[in-house]
Amino acid sequence: MTTPSPFATLLEESYDAFVGVLREVDDEHSWNPTGCHGWAVRDLAYHHLLDAQRALVALHTPAEAPADRDAVSYWQDWTPDPVGAANHRRFVRVVASMFSRWDQLRDLHAETCLAVLDVARSAVPERLVRTQGHVLTAGDLLSTLCVEVTIHHLDLTTDLPEARGPAPAGLAEVRRVLDGLVGEPVATSWADERYARVATGRARPSEDELRELGPLAERFPLFS
Repeated sequence: MTTPSPFATLLEESYDAFVGVLREVDDEHSWNPTGCHGWAVRDLAYHHLLDAQRALVALHTPAEAPADRDAVSYWQDWTPDPVGAANHRRFVRVVASMFSRWDQLRDLHAETCLAVLDVARSAVPERLVRTQGHVLTAGDLLSTLCVEVTIHHLDLTTDLPEARGPAPAGLAEVRRVLDGLVGEPVATSWADERYARVATGRARPSEDELRELGPLAERFPLFS
């Protein structure tokens, strides 16, 4: 039996935490708002289902070209795109609304995440794969998937106060990537969750936090 890589273990903890929250959400609360503008819980679940489907395709799409992105530089492509964001927001709302029952969407999401984790456990970290027009190692891909689901976990629980938060290992990976984008460790006195929220534009920094960031504050958010 192949021993899962640390990247696969990291993704498993992060996916399990996210799926665990959705599993506890009933139909009524699936309409609760999230931290993603215009999306309810069920919309965010469908958005992440799309990301899990992309992960399955990427992990089965080998590449021969050299890697042009890693776990950090993958996020450097982010630039504000109001039109694209609005179109995707509308698409997700429309398609998610086609599920007549919440449990249908929730179960499909959970099944897809399990399929991703099954492939991730046997993935060779150094193997090159292709996704979204870039080539990166499978290990770096798994990191990006962890960051994606961890940040969306913060969005998911905005109006679910009793829900558990993201996996601590996932938040630690988010911090590692954010520090990599900056080029040095920053906000060292902040909790991982607070750093993740501020650095991705999900929370506004306080005056004290702005002073701590200094000139780096002009670079925030690092991505959204």
